[in-house]
Amino acid sequence: MKRKTVFPFAAIVGQDMMKLALILNVINPTLSGVLIRGEKGTGKSTAVRALADILPEIDVISDCPFELSPQDEQDAYEECMTALTGEAPKSGDLESYKRKVRVVELPVGATEDRVVGTLDLEHALRKGTKRVEPGLLAAAHRGILYVDEVNLLDDHIVDVLLDSAAMGVNTIEREGVSFSHPAKFTLVGTMNPEEGELRPQLLDRFGLCVHVTGVEDMESRVLIMKRRVAFDENPANFTAQFDQESANIAQSITKAREVYPKVKVPESMYAEIAKCCLEVGVDGHRADIIMLKTAKTLAAYDAREEVAPKDIETASQLVLPHRVRRVPLQDVVTDISAARGRK
Repeated sequence: MKRKTVFPFAAIVGQDMMKLALILNVINPTLSGVLIRGEKGTGKSTAVRALADILPEIDVISDCPFELSPQDEQDAYEECMTALTGEAPKSGDLESYKRKVRVVELPVGATEDRVVGTLDLEHALRKGTKRVEPGLLAAAHRGILYVDEVNLLDDHIVDVLLDSAAMGVNTIEREGVSFSHPAKFTLVGTMNPEEGELRPQLLDRFGLCVHVTGVEDMESRVLIMKRRVAFDENPANFTAQFDQESANIAQSITKAREVYPKVKVPESMYAEIAKCCLEVGVDGHRADIIMLKTAKTLAAYDAREEVAPKDIETASQLVLPHRVRRVPLQDVVTDISAARGRK
């Protein structure tokens, strides 16, 4: 079957902060995901699928529902397949294939078993061995987990998603029997605030948050219409026009992953982050830690090996707004800027 052509990431007009937040999470999944708040029809799902489409292909072990890497996760493969089939896999070279990074969509009505996976307790008691049925978190490993209308999900399901996104591991438990497998994915949640809010405790656990609205500039709106119509009429021809720009973005992401471990943080930048978080009144220390990681990721994306003040400024706009409690969300960015201007 011919693969469906995806609207190019480079062709998306506007929504720069949303696109940046997605790229940063792909570079560094330990940022714990991004929450995109805003009205429908603003390109949220288009941007997610478009970004996945330009990412480098990954090696996946054949016939492995846990999406494991043949280079780095052979030990996990043996454990996972034993739990899946009840028998240890045959030794020898693992067969693998290359494929695009997947976007796994989580439906609003998904149950915990569907998301996390299940354990066959009867088999465990009878045979003394674990047998599992993987869930969506296994399918999302090394990919993007897209949760539309995350605010309408059961709070417990959201908790599970955020835990796995933060730790990179999913644990299936039932009646004292448990099994864990890798679940390193980029979590993207979207929501329309008019349909209800997330609890503050859950909101805080999303690493980054951006608020999107329809583009208000007339020329940009015209450009959006023209590009969409051109894509619908001839997807291959339209996409080819952005091949080089898409390749440049993908190359920058790959380079940033290599640079990130080398990025240094000057001592003054630690104090700057802590001061910024204190001035806007966030709770706890998660904001400080995520700001630090975001600033380092921004430096890496810019191919720099040292965090600069501009990285802290941009990170504050992505990390702090959804964590401030004392002002309405729409005033938060102004509040942050004002606080930083008093230094």
